[in-house]
Amino acid sequence: MKKLDTKHQTHKETLGKFILLLVIVVAYFLYMSWKYDASTGFAVSILTWSFFVLCTPVADGGFILAFPIRLLFGIKMAITQVVLWFVAIFINVLMLMFSPTTYDFTFITKLLQHILTQPYPYWSILIISATGTLLSIFFADEMIDVTSHKERVKNHKYGFTHKNIVIFGLGVLTVVAYYYLLSSLNITLP
Repeated sequence: MKKLDTKHQTHKETLGKFILLLVIVVAYFLYMSWKYDASTGFAVSILTWSFFVLCTPVADGGFILAFPIRLLFGIKMAITQVVLWFVAIFINVLMLMFSPTTYDFTFITKLLQHILTQPYPYWSILIISATGTLLSIFFADEMIDVTSHKERVKNHKYGFTHKNIVIFGLGVLTVVAYYYLLSSLNITLP
């Protein structure tokens, strides 16, 4: 297991983002538990987390678990993210089968249920989000990897700039397609 240098600027920024996301998740759970009850708050929080894992084209929901797993065990965040997608899908299958009314508590969970139960065209949001998430996780993993000189040299040697151009192009395509699909749901983002 490779120990990461937490004094490096990249790690400080990543750690700051992780702590902020964790505070938001805990605060959201506490608010939902206060507003409804602990079990409903937990279920709504988990569904909301799964929305961010499955339906946003950046690694935000999965980052909450992927980052500490990367720090503790050295497992690439991309691998953890794929596992988390399966966990989020499993949670939603169970909730849709056994407790579909749980989706009725918030706008985000209602939207999640609509996306999951309308395969065409809304499952494309899941595909676009998975693509965008993998791209953002790829960059996060690479930022952690390039803190060592050996990895930095390896990345430059094998066309780091060409890879960035391709990934940037795919990222733009992901965002454009995602906005188009959201507009078909009459959702506007600032």
